[in-house]
Amino acid sequence: MVNPSARPFLIGVGAFFFTAGLVFYMNNVPHIFFSSEVFFIGLTILANTTIKWFLEIIRESTLMGYHCAVVQRGLKRGFILFIVSEIMLFFGFFWAFFHNGTNVDSILGGYFPPEGIIVINPFGIPLYNTFLLILSGISVTWTHKGIILYDLSVKVMDGFLVTIFLGWFFLALQVMEYYESFFNYNDSSYSCAFFMLTGLHGMHVFVGVVFLFVCFLRYIRGHFTKQHHLGFEFAVWYWHFVDVVWIFLYLTVYIWGSW
Repeated sequence: MVNPSARPFLIGVGAFFFTAGLVFYMNNVPHIFFSSEVFFIGLTILANTTIKWFLEIIRESTLMGYHCAVVQRGLKRGFILFIVSEIMLFFGFFWAFFHNGTNVDSILGGYFPPEGIIVINPFGIPLYNTFLLILSGISVTWTHKGIILYDLSVKVMDGFLVTIFLGWFFLALQVMEYYESFFNYNDSSYSCAFFMLTGLHGMHVFVGVVFLFVCFLRYIRGHFTKQHHLGFEFAVWYWHFVDVVWIFLYLTVYIWGSW
């Protein structure tokens, strides 16, 4: 068994302050602290604890040899539960989007998106981003197979770099799409759901890119072998989760939402 750690508790504390500060700020709720202070306190706790926790896990795995088959099985179950929690998070926002789209108030004109909202062309930047994520899913799978078959290979490094580049390119196009959009977050229920879903997904893409970059640095340092590369395997799972969510998001928010 690995040593007991206070990191999960600190992550919970940081998540509480982060979420509370964000909610206070978005709803202009008066509080004993300024909402921005609560937000940045939570963000600081989350960032600091996450970095130190990951470093502890890396030391346990590569230096101490604690990650035997039993520990790895527990880590896999924990990461699967984490992905399930992420699925439920997106499910809540998709539910709100479909509820608004199928129960349109006649006071608002009976249209979804409402009149006056110029939707984003789904066959422009969103379609390019779909291709980018599909290609990145192929390249990260190729990288995974390369580690299993070749262990140390230039081809594996190329797969890492291609996937990371495609992820950053996706984020750059997402920022460009936001900059060129004709509606704001608070214009309507459609725009609110649109920015929440696409923004939440963009945040997950950013986390996935950082995750893969850390795995790339660990690969260069020789932390991964054919038999032991659980950290990168988790990154692959996470990236495929991001791919699948985007495809569903593209078909519903961009295609169905633009009809």
